[in-house]
Amino acid sequence: MDPDLDARLEQLAVLGDPVRRALYRYAATASEPVTREQAAAAVGVPQHTAKFHLDRLVGDGLLDASYTRPPGRGGPGAGRPAKVYRRSATQVEVSLPERRYDLAGRLLVKAVTHAEHTSVPVRDALETVARDEGRRAGRAHGARRRGRAATAAAVTDLLRSDGYEPLHDGNDIVLGNCPFHALAREERELVCGMNLAYLDGVTDGIGANALRAELDPAEGRCCVRLRAE
Repeated sequence: MDPDLDARLEQLAVLGDPVRRALYRYAATASEPVTREQAAAAVGVPQHTAKFHLDRLVGDGLLDASYTRPPGRGGPGAGRPAKVYRRSATQVEVSLPERRYDLAGRLLVKAVTHAEHTSVPVRDALETVARDEGRRAGRAHGARRRGRAATAAAVTDLLRSDGYEPLHDGNDIVLGNCPFHALAREERELVCGMNLAYLDGVTDGIGANALRAELDPAEGRCCVRLRAE
């Protein structure tokens, strides 16, 4: 399983405890950062219990903590600042099988902008944007590796992190999951074209010249195969 998915599942598992979940919901929806005293009173648990769970949520990145003085109190004799909690900027999304509608949305928005600026059809703009995005992802994944096996492994690692569930079929790589499944069901030609262009960019960015992305739709998997040349 993808380590990133493992990490996200562990974050969600933290919320399996009903007290912790209630404290998170209270702190996350409050208009201002909350103290452990406020959180304990709202949920109906002792303060030491609230502190334990709130600090666990901070440790797992779901809440942020800081220190502040109550309004109107400052200077000598004001006492120690109170620890307060608020929702962090961390976003946790888990889908099984993995879906990446955030990537599809980003590509589509960029494509519309590109089409407006260049007056090219949106479909053509989408393929250009997707290929460029895939190329950037491939380059960011690491320096170009030498040897067919090493570059294929780099491609597999990146595709796994993108949710494609890559599997080897001889020297080819087939993709057991489509991260854009619901979109592909609605607009198969458009989404499969985007997918093909993105994966073509990935192989180019990593330098996997021995792999060629091509359309090879089949039931129960992604429409693209990475064909060994």
